[in-house]
Amino acid sequence: MKPTRLVLIPALSGEPAPYLVIGAGGYVLERGTLALDAVERPEPMRTVAVAPGADVLIRWLDLPPGSVAQQRTAALWALKDDLAAAPDRLSVALGPVAVAGEPRLVAVTAQSLLDAWSDYLSGLGLQADALVPDVLTLAEPDDESLTAVAFGGAIALRGRRFAASLQPDLVNLVAHGRVVEPVDDPAAVEHALVRAALNSPLDLTPVRAREKAESRRGWRRALVLAAAVIVSPLVLMIAAATRDDVAAARADDLALSEIARVDAELARTPDPVAALRGRVRAAPPPGGVMAATAALFTAVEGVTDAELDMLVVDPENGMKASVTHPDYSDVQTIDSAMRASGLTVTETGTEDNAGRVVSDITIGAAR
Repeated sequence: MKPTRLVLIPALSGEPAPYLVIGAGGYVLERGTLALDAVERPEPMRTVAVAPGADVLIRWLDLPPGSVAQQRTAALWALKDDLAAAPDRLSVALGPVAVAGEPRLVAVTAQSLLDAWSDYLSGLGLQADALVPDVLTLAEPDDESLTAVAFGGAIALRGRRFAASLQPDLVNLVAHGRVVEPVDDPAAVEHALVRAALNSPLDLTPVRAREKAESRRGWRRALVLAAAVIVSPLVLMIAAATRDDVAAARADDLALSEIARVDAELARTPDPVAALRGRVRAAPPPGGVMAATAALFTAVEGVTDAELDMLVVDPENGMKASVTHPDYSDVQTIDSAMRASGLTVTETGTEDNAGRVVSDITIGAAR
């Protein structure tokens, strides 16, 4: 087995990062710290990063059957009262599939923190193959006690279906009468870290893959547009542009007059067409959000090997989703299924990802 590097991300980004290099059998081959200003870059190897647990919300939830994407959505819904950020700014990671009837481990983190941790590791010359909260490196106790380990200035508390990192003065309050067993032996803490490095109980990194795809999407679209311009004859471009400008002007005049007739308040805005489009986007889909969500789940399940990666309902921007599927024509299949419920799907972005297609879509009323 090749060595594994375990790196502890500090709470303050300017601090160095302690690390271990773990060999076959779980033996520690090397210990040390990595600094951002180091001249030499670390040797490439599998890297497991340990993030501050105080920045991760950890729960055990009863989730309904479904795909991973559906269970992530269900987890966000179940935790909506505990979360301050909008769902599209959060990342959900799931633990191992639970035994039937048992709750499943769920961790929620802000996307901005995941980006910050990734940037810190990049500054060290590293990229995490797995990312785990520090509190989940501790083994779950067999009884009702709480195991306590200090990571930096925070105390990681681990109990049965309980995990949280908090300030030291809050330990007794959170323990609520349960016995707290501190682990002060560095060897015992190191053993827990080694075990987590070789068999991570939960990985925060998979949900960040979509963000990387998003960062590449802009310039790929630009290249496609540039190629289209290059292969088009100049004369046809000029003629088409002139014809389109005339048609667009006539359409704008007709749209403005119709908006003024229906809603004088919209007509007085600086851009009535944009204001109307915003109002339409914000309008709930026919039958409400729950009906639209159910219809979308059914439509996606009707496509072989398709998965719903993300679903966001925004009061200002309407209902959006991201779907991973095998063929480009699958979005048309989903749209056809949605139209049976009085809904329509509009594709706003598409990208190839490891041989599969990732499509961003919006859901609205069928015209």
